Amino acid sequence: MPTPRTAPRIRPGRHYPLGATWDGSGTNFAVYSQKATAIEICIFEDGDDTQSWDFTLPEQTTGVWHGYVEGVGPGTLYGIRAYGPFEPQRGLRFNPAKLLLDPYAKAIHGTVHWDASVFSYDFDDPEDDLSLDETRSDASIPKGIVVDPAFDWEGDTLLDRSWSDTVIYEVHVKGFTEQHPGIPKELRGTYSGLAHPVAIEHLKRLGITAVELLPVHAFVDDQFLVSQGLKNYWGYSTLGFFAPEGRYAVDATGGAQVNEFRSMVKALHAAGIEVILDVVFNHSCEGNHLGPTLSLRGLDNTTYYRLLPDKPRYYMDLTGTGNTLNLAHQQVLKLVTDSLRYWVEEMHVDGFRFDLAATLGREHVSFDTHGGFFDAIHQDPVLSRVKLIAEPWDIGEGGYQVGNFPLIWSEWNDRFRDGVRTLWQTDSEGLADVGYRLSGSSDLYLAGGRRPRASINLITTHDGFTLKDLVSYAEKHNEANGEDNRDGNENNISANYGVEGPTDDPAVLDLRDRQRRNLMAFLLLAQGVPMICGGDEIGRTQEGNNNAYCQDNPISWFSWDLDERDETFLAFTSHVVATRLAFPILRLRRYLHGQPTETGDIKDLTWFRPDGHEMVDGDWFEPSLRAMAVRIAGDALEELADDGSKVTSPTVLMLFNAGEEDVTFVAPEISRDVAVNTWRVLVDTNDPQGKSEATYGERSEVMVPSRTVLLCEGVEGPAG
Repeated sequence: MPTPRTAPRIRPGRHYPLGATWDGSGTNFAVYSQKATAIEICIFEDGDDTQSWDFTLPEQTTGVWHGYVEGVGPGTLYGIRAYGPFEPQRGLRFNPAKLLLDPYAKAIHGTVHWDASVFSYDFDDPEDDLSLDETRSDASIPKGIVVDPAFDWEGDTLLDRSWSDTVIYEVHVKGFTEQHPGIPKELRGTYSGLAHPVAIEHLKRLGITAVELLPVHAFVDDQFLVSQGLKNYWGYSTLGFFAPEGRYAVDATGGAQVNEFRSMVKALHAAGIEVILDVVFNHSCEGNHLGPTLSLRGLDNTTYYRLLPDKPRYYMDLTGTGNTLNLAHQQVLKLVTDSLRYWVEEMHVDGFRFDLAATLGREHVSFDTHGGFFDAIHQDPVLSRVKLIAEPWDIGEGGYQVGNFPLIWSEWNDRFRDGVRTLWQTDSEGLADVGYRLSGSSDLYLAGGRRPRASINLITTHDGFTLKDLVSYAEKHNEANGEDNRDGNENNISANYGVEGPTDDPAVLDLRDRQRRNLMAFLLLAQGVPMICGGDEIGRTQEGNNNAYCQDNPISWFSWDLDERDETFLAFTSHVVATRLAFPILRLRRYLHGQPTETGDIKDLTWFRPDGHEMVDGDWFEPSLRAMAVRIAGDALEELADDGSKVTSPTVLMLFNAGEEDVTFVAPEISRDVAVNTWRVLVDTNDPQGKSEATYGERSEVMVPSRTVLLCEGVEGPAG
C-alpha cells in the first residue's frame, strides 16, 4: 500500500462535529459506529481508484471514532473502512474490504459502479448474503470530499415568507432548464441554470414565491435502472444527506457543487423566491439484505436500519424500497436533524418537503405524532421556524395519515387533489367534499388546532400525470419505463374528451384547455397553500407517462417551444396567481364558519345555490347539483391581520359550473350598508386568458357557461 509523501501527524481530535471538518490547517474526522472494532480513513491523492494512504482513527468517544490530521485540506478525497464482525444473521455486516462513504460528507466525488465488488457477499450466489466477499470495492465507490466551508453570502438570509403569501412551484433542477434556448448550453440542467436570469424571469412572470426542488441530496442510479439504460431521474435514492448532487453542477471538481448550490439559493432569494428541498429520510439507496454496501450498512447496520426483531438478517420495509431508516435510534435522529440544520444554516434553504413522512413518525411500529422525530423538530430553535411539509403517508399498516401531523406541519393534501379532479372530470356525487376543499379543508385540520396553511393544495405533482396529460389521456402510457406498463398509479382520476392522446381537433383541444383552466383556477383560488407542478403552466406533457421517475430525457424535460395555446395558458396562470396575491381574502390565515362578520352585516362565508338561496344540508349531497357559488365577506379580514397591521380586501364571489349545460345564477348581495353595489369579474375560465370586462348587479342574473369558473369582487357603483 502506498505511503504518504510526508508522514502526517495524527492527533486524537474531537468527536464533534461528525464528518470531515477543515479548520485551515488540517482536517478533523469523526465517524459514528458503536459496534465497530476500528475505523480507518482512506485518502485518495492520485485519483479515486487507488488508495494513497490511510490511518486509523485513534480515539472513540460515546460511539464516535475521531482523529485530526494536519495538512489534509479542501479537495481531498476520502473513504472509510469499518472493522467488526460479519454476522448477517445477527444484523452485523462489517466488511473492511468494502470502502464506505462518510454519511456526513459535505460533497461527493464519483458514482457507484455496479460490479460485484460493491456487494459484501458472493455475488455469484445472489440468494446467499451470508457469505463474505473480500474483494476491494475502492474503484467502484464514490468518495467524500473535504470542503472549505467559507462562502460570501453578501447578507443573504432566509426569506421567512408568510404561508398565506406563499405559492409553491415543484420543479426538477435539471428538467427545468435542460432544453431552455435562452440559457447557455453549459449551464443547462444545473444549479447555475436555475439561477440564470432567464429562468428567474419565468418564475417571476408566473408569480410563484417558492421553488420546491425534487431531491438534490446526492443519490445513485439504481442497478436495475442502469442495467436497462435508464437513470434515477427523480432522485429518491439518497446516498448522502449533506452533499448536493454533483450531476447538477457545472463543475463538481473539488466539491465546487457546494458553492454553486449556494449561489443558486442566493440568486433566488434576491428575486424574492424561497427554496424548499424535497428530502428523503425514510430509506437509503442500499436496498434490502441483498443490496450493496455503500455507507450506512457497513458502518453500523443495526443502528441505522430497522431490522426484523426476530430475524435481524432482514430489513423492515415500510417504504417499498427494501429498507427503512431507524429514526427510533438517537444517532439516526441526530443524523437527520444535523442534516436539516446544515441545509438551513449553511446552505440557506427555507424549508423541506419530507418524502413518505409517515415513516418518520413510526418511532416503534405505529405512527405517533408524539414520537422522537416530531419532538426533536418542534423544540429545535432553527428547524421549528422553517417551512415543514409532509407527504403524509407510507405503505405500512396505518400509513395514511392525512390531517394527523403535529401543529407546525403542513401536508400534501391528496383529498384536495381527488375531490377537485372528481368534480371537474367525472360525474359528481355531491358537492360536500368540494366545499371543504375550497375553504381550506377544516374537516382535516381544524380539530388538531391547525389552520388553512396546513393544507398544501395540489392537482398534479411529479408523481403522476402532468396537467395537460391529465385532461388528454384516459390511461397511463409507461411503456418507456421497461415494465410493460405495469408501473405507475392506476388510480389517477383522468379523462379524455373525445380523443385519447394527441389530437388536432379544435373542439377537443378547446375543451381540454378549458378544463386545464378550471383545475388551475380551483388550485389557485382555494384557501390553503397552492402548489403548481412545474411545467403545467406551459403545457408540459410526458406523453401519458404517469411515472416518469427513470426518464432523464425529453419525456421529463420541459419543452420551451411553446405554441399559442401554451403561451395563452401561461398568461392565464400568471393572471390567476397575481389575482390570488392581490386579494388577501383569497388566502386567509384562519378558517371561516359562516358566522356574522364583526360589523354584523353579512356572514363571513356563505354558500349559494344557483337560484341565489343559501345552501342547506341536503343540497350538499344532491347528485344533480353541479354548480354553486361562495361569497367571502371582506369584513372577515378584520380579525385575521395577525401581525397587527390593517388588511383590507373587497368581498369576493366565486361561481362555478362543472356541468355540461349552461347555468343561470342569481348574484347575491354584496353587503347591506351600501346603496349600490356591483360584482366585477376578476377571473373567467371561459376566456383563454382568464380575463373579462363583465360586471353584474346584485340579484341580477349571471349566465355561467358549462365547465366555467367566475371570480368576482364587490365594488361600489352601477353595473356596466
